[in-house]
Amino acid sequence: MRLWIGLHLSQLPLEVFQPNWSDDGASVVLEHEKVLAASRAARVAGIKLGMRRGGVLMLLPEARLYDRSTANEEAAIHTVAIAILKYTPQVTLAEESTILLEVGASLRLFGGARALCKLVRADLCGLGFSGYVSCAPTARGAWLLARFRGGRVLKVETMMRHLDRLPVISVPAARPFANWFEGIGCETISDLRRLPRPGLQRRCGRQLLDTIDCALGAAPELFEWIELPTTFEAKIELFDRVESVDLLMAGAQRLMLQLTGWLCGKRLAAERVTLRLEHERGRKARPATAVDIVFAEPVWQGEHIVRLMKEQLGRVELVAPVIQLALEVSQLQPMAPPSESLFVDPGGTREDQVRMLELLVARLGADNVLQPLPVADYRPEVANAWVSIQQKVREADVTAKLPPGLNAHMRPTWLLAKPIALLIRDHRPFYGSPLRIVSGPERVEVGWWGSTASRDYFIAEGQDHALYYIYRERISAESEGGSLKWFLHGLFG
Repeated sequence: MRLWIGLHLSQLPLEVFQPNWSDDGASVVLEHEKVLAASRAARVAGIKLGMRRGGVLMLLPEARLYDRSTANEEAAIHTVAIAILKYTPQVTLAEESTILLEVGASLRLFGGARALCKLVRADLCGLGFSGYVSCAPTARGAWLLARFRGGRVLKVETMMRHLDRLPVISVPAARPFANWFEGIGCETISDLRRLPRPGLQRRCGRQLLDTIDCALGAAPELFEWIELPTTFEAKIELFDRVESVDLLMAGAQRLMLQLTGWLCGKRLAAERVTLRLEHERGRKARPATAVDIVFAEPVWQGEHIVRLMKEQLGRVELVAPVIQLALEVSQLQPMAPPSESLFVDPGGTREDQVRMLELLVARLGADNVLQPLPVADYRPEVANAWVSIQQKVREADVTAKLPPGLNAHMRPTWLLAKPIALLIRDHRPFYGSPLRIVSGPERVEVGWWGSTASRDYFIAEGQDHALYYIYRERISAESEGGSLKWFLHGLFG
């Protein structure tokens, strides 16, 4: 089933426009003496669509006026189009600030048309825009519904009833003939469809009939899908000089939405992203503050990237106010296919475990989250080596470094920094309670070239059923006439 979502941007944020009035006051945006959008204060003052500049300033002298910037508008619309590429690769830019998405193949993945429209609307708000979202079986039908306050229909018959109620001037090709349609009493698209087609074509041209036919599904539609740049770099100017890290998250989230859409559109995953905090320019210029995020596994999910970004920003100390944010990707990998396992792994999937480790690294630092990298030595204190979680360690490297026969013995991963000498009571080692030997011994006699170790390791159990990794020194026992010394070397979880 083919299904289209129409997204009409009804109001753009003020940073899209160019200011031409420096006084503080209500914000009013003008396009060739026509009001495009007004703040609440301007609407209360009586400013309406179509008023001239002089009339606006007469009603609200403290108004701050803005001129339209076509280039900024196009860049803003293209930004939204890139961000919603994560829902479908078939996205096209239509006229009058409208974006069209073919989502027929994405419905099951995102939970149906209602859920998908809700996600698109949430992303639109997250980018700082407002608009109307529609859903229809044809692209032109979705465009017409989005231009007139949205709507969601799934069947052609239902869509025809909705379109028939729209005014005839909602079709762009009919606007030059608005006075003629008004003169003959043709007010809605339903009235337009009842007019004779040959006469209507001679009077208004073929484009009007083609638009109606495409909207009703009676004619094919051709589109040019948007093309993504080969590299990603997005910037956003902040509304003021920001001195708080918490206030930067809103702008960072907008950049992350664009990054997620670009990654999905390119079928790529990010290994490292960099957020640059731009400071003052000119005479008081300062170098930008770079916040690097390194992922244990390539990712493309926006929620996970935002979570790590929040943790990283929380550890940043601003040396100067921030005026601009810039995001770029420095390392990329092809997007990995989803897991082929039928059942969910115990303890979560591998992706869940990787995300948890990345979150710990962001909170605690890379030097405080470690992974094992054994050394080829039989002595536990030497073999039990740990490295940073961000260091690439292959499983083959770990197993290759293990001495032969070591896997036959159970060893704890938690070793004490220095062994603790144990008391002897009733000829048994004592640690809070008498210890009972349950496994062993494992004899270790190595280090003849230095740091000689001659020990017998055992696994002992206390009265609380906790397991302890203990050993006795054979060298000290022989040198002191058979007096055994026991030590606690590790604990089992």
